[in-house]
Amino acid sequence: MNATGNTLSTYFDTKGSRYRHIGDLTGEPPTREFTEISIPVPWGYLAGKWYGPQEIQPILGLHGWQDNAGTFDLLVPLLPPHVAFLSVDLPGHGLSSRLPDGCYYNSIDNVYLIRVIMKEYKWEKLYMIGHSMSSIIGFVFAALYPDEMGMLIGLDALKPHQRSPHKILRSIETRMIGFIEEDERNRNKDEPPSYIYNELIERVHFGSFQSLNQDVCKYMMARNIQKSLKYPDKYYFTRDRRLKFYNYTIGSQELCNEMARRITCPYLFIKARQSLYFEDKKYYDETMNVLRAKKNFEYFECDGTHHLHMNNPENIIDPIVDFIEKYGPRQRAGAKEPHIANIEKQSKL
Repeated sequence: MNATGNTLSTYFDTKGSRYRHIGDLTGEPPTREFTEISIPVPWGYLAGKWYGPQEIQPILGLHGWQDNAGTFDLLVPLLPPHVAFLSVDLPGHGLSSRLPDGCYYNSIDNVYLIRVIMKEYKWEKLYMIGHSMSSIIGFVFAALYPDEMGMLIGLDALKPHQRSPHKILRSIETRMIGFIEEDERNRNKDEPPSYIYNELIERVHFGSFQSLNQDVCKYMMARNIQKSLKYPDKYYFTRDRRLKFYNYTIGSQELCNEMARRITCPYLFIKARQSLYFEDKKYYDETMNVLRAKKNFEYFECDGTHHLHMNNPENIIDPIVDFIEKYGPRQRAGAKEPHIANIEKQSKL
């Protein structure tokens, strides 16, 4: 049960241990003290980590595809202590509930989730940092609701990526087949394959296309694993396997450029030099030119891979802090206090 009385959304027995951060597994302290929170949604709850003051509005941090709230474990400790930060697991990731059986994951649905979070905490404006997929979702949200986006910081992925019609159709075709297979596999209640600790680290490293350095993989891994009920020295990945077939198609290049024109909030975009553009760079450049014409748009580029905020957070913290100090939330968070999740009480080994 979570703090609101909702049943945890799972697909088999959950007597095995879950981990809020790597210290729940290894005994090391958290990189910064936090409160585990739970936000009710119709199918269960969203889990998250609230860092810093709870009486002021936090910056919302959202992670990339198949990652989790641990993505900011190494960046948040470098923020000033007066900055509140809420890092949330998206559905099917980390400790958040999965979507019900038969429900497909669509990237655009995360716009709805942001609005759920804003309503829960009575925020009039959103102040957000997003990595990868969530950087794109922040871009879309800022275009859809320009009057409600107070500040946006995007990490490494700028906008919805453009592909040829043939590739789009082929992707939808194959992803739907894969989704149905994983949806059926989820329902059989069998425990997934399990691995020893070092094997988990290796899988996270190579699963990120070696973007994550091996020494930081544990921070990403913790919220995505559970202790095996069959093998006492092994663990398995708990993220919803249907996420592999996420539908991330949002719109055309013309639509992306129109979204860029609609964005009015202060916007900092950070690009890693050793990372891909995920599309023909001409599309990225075209949208970037629209954004560069705006007075409150800032661009920062530095060496690093796609997960530069985890491998080398010290390389990007200065422009982030400067931007937050200029444009971050000033008002109170509202009357609603964070829901302290029951998972906090049961996650210690």
